[in-house]
Amino acid sequence: MSSQWNNHGFPFLPGYTFRDITQSAFHRSQTLSYKNGYALPLRPSVGIGQEPLLSEQLTQQHINELSFERPDIAYATNDQPQYEDFIPAHVALDKKILRFHAYFLEEILYSPEEEYRVRPVMIYYYLEDDTMCIIEPTVENSGIPQGKRLKRQRFPNNERGEHYQWKDLNLGMDLEVYGVKYHITQCDPFTKEFMESEGIVLNEPEPMPEDPYSRRNKPNLELSHTTASTFDKLYQFLHMDRKVLRFYASWVKFDAVYRDNWPVVIYYYLVDDTVEIREVHERNSGRDPFPLVMRRQRIPKKLKSEIFPSCVMEVSKEHVDEYYSPKDLQLGQTVRLLSHHFFLHNCDGFTKDYYKKNYPDMDMKAVEIPKTEDKKKKEIPPYNGFGSLEDSLQNCLSLIPEPPKVNVVKRIENDHKVLRYTAQLDSPYSKDEGRRFILSYHLSNDMISIFEKPMRNSGIIAGKFLEKTRIPKPGSTVDNPEFYSPADFAIGATVDVFSHRFVLTNADHYVLKYLESISSQIPSQTLDSLRQKLGVEMARNKPVEENGEEMGSAS
Repeated sequence: MSSQWNNHGFPFLPGYTFRDITQSAFHRSQTLSYKNGYALPLRPSVGIGQEPLLSEQLTQQHINELSFERPDIAYATNDQPQYEDFIPAHVALDKKILRFHAYFLEEILYSPEEEYRVRPVMIYYYLEDDTMCIIEPTVENSGIPQGKRLKRQRFPNNERGEHYQWKDLNLGMDLEVYGVKYHITQCDPFTKEFMESEGIVLNEPEPMPEDPYSRRNKPNLELSHTTASTFDKLYQFLHMDRKVLRFYASWVKFDAVYRDNWPVVIYYYLVDDTVEIREVHERNSGRDPFPLVMRRQRIPKKLKSEIFPSCVMEVSKEHVDEYYSPKDLQLGQTVRLLSHHFFLHNCDGFTKDYYKKNYPDMDMKAVEIPKTEDKKKKEIPPYNGFGSLEDSLQNCLSLIPEPPKVNVVKRIENDHKVLRYTAQLDSPYSKDEGRRFILSYHLSNDMISIFEKPMRNSGIIAGKFLEKTRIPKPGSTVDNPEFYSPADFAIGATVDVFSHRFVLTNADHYVLKYLESISSQIPSQTLDSLRQKLGVEMARNKPVEENGEEMGSAS
């Protein structure tokens, strides 16, 4: 009622309200205050006949309790409920798969022996994303393409666009997918436990029906007879397929020139008693990588009669008395396969188990390969005179010759160091008299070059007489030559340079200085000749210099 009447006792209607003319403050007064950290309404002045607000009474009653309470945020209590962490469905159901056993009937057309076939399949339901896939177990030698029939996807349930859910699956039902009906018969224990935990009652499992074709071809044990496996080709094909004996052998090749062993692998296929030989390619062997030495075939061991001509006619079964069998392959022995000799030295683990089971009297222990020492040493052919001896030798050491190795330290230390000698040509011809040459010995590479001095009106073109080369001493062999060195160059000595004789007449002062630094390697006769020659010249030049100085001082 108080909300329908104003302060003057009139109804709260337009025209019955009056504004207080004496009012000067129009602000909205504060109605809340904070006490002990809590927001509380202000306590208005209670007039005569008025009662305090109920909210104020409640606040006054609980003010002391609130002031002494401990907040649960700072101090947790044991009574506070514990909430588990939220786990999304794709994490909780990851790698959880429902597996059902099912089958479908394949209709056989135009066959008087069978009308349909029962083909079992496995249906997998992935709980994480509600996808499914259907896989048919493979059967060896069935002749039917088997494996994954439908890849992982969401299977449509009806024409409205809905898809199959795990709630729609049960035992004994028909699952129709893309026009094919799959009848579910059984499931695994995990699937049964999951479906029952979700409140789904599974039907009773059904047995897998027998395939009429397999039942008809099933052998009758009462009417069957026992046949040795050695003569039963079907048994050999069904039980020995993909079973191969592997031997590690050496292909022994020898002739009048050399003997060599090539590593090979011999495969014996038990399914049809054929043999295949493959070569083991080794790095840096120098052979082309032709892995197949002998194609897969049956190898005759003994012929009934000699076949002529054996090089062009094929050996038929009528001419073969016996083929190679596993009992003919013994480790540590050499077998002759198509006129080639192979030494068997090892085999793999399956081969050892096979021989231990079927041929217990044969010892299949690995043996070491006999090492054949090549007594014939490699001989270097004689020098043919083309190029230098070192360059020709590189052609004998490698297929692609490399430059001969040089003494780098010697080249660096003796770079631009040359011993110069003056020489005179010793010739029986009169026209060669008076020809003067400069013989230079290069210490960096032990090579000699000869330069002829120009002489007026001689009619001989001067200049380079010999390129830098190493000159062998007379009497040395071609294969093991002995070259000239500074120890052989004494004053007055004769140097034989390719059928030309040069007589050394003089040398530079640097020659004597260098040879004295290595006097332990130089004969005393060479040093004495140089000292005698160069000492006389120094004595001759010294008075001339002194006379020149006296003449200069007198002037």
